Amino acid sequence: MEVLSEEQTKSLRKMLLSAGLELMDDKKAMLIEKIKKVIIEMVHYAEELPKTNFSDFISKKLDYDYTYLANLFSEVQGTTIEQYIISHKVERIKELIVYGEMNITEIANNMNYSSVAHLSSQFKKATGLTPTHFKQLKEKRRIPIEEL
Repeated sequence: MEVLSEEQTKSLRKMLLSAGLELMDDKKAMLIEKIKKVIIEMVHYAEELPKTNFSDFISKKLDYDYTYLANLFSEVQGTTIEQYIISHKVERIKELIVYGEMNITEIANNMNYSSVAHLSSQFKKATGLTPTHFKQLKEKRRIPIEEL
């Protein structure tokens, strides 16, 4: 671990870009990536979503004031943390619907929605479809093997 010269940093940056990666040396950009990582892990990979407010969870996890994180995120990303979370929750709901292992009530409980109606309205607002209609479309797209 040593401090890189400006020339070494430029060379490293160039090699990373050629590999499809980028060097993140901006502390704000790194914090934005940490926020995204916490949200993605929370929504897509946690066994169960936290029972606390997302704002409290993110703030505690990153050890920053939520207002600061929210303002920074909005400024850099052009969307709110709340909208980012909702878009990930909707994608996770789509995934769960496609898997077909849970009904809408179970998905609503699993995703910490207060009701199926709340999940449905948020899903429809984001996709233009109700969860039931989305499920029907998925089923219509699939042709059983016997029918091929």
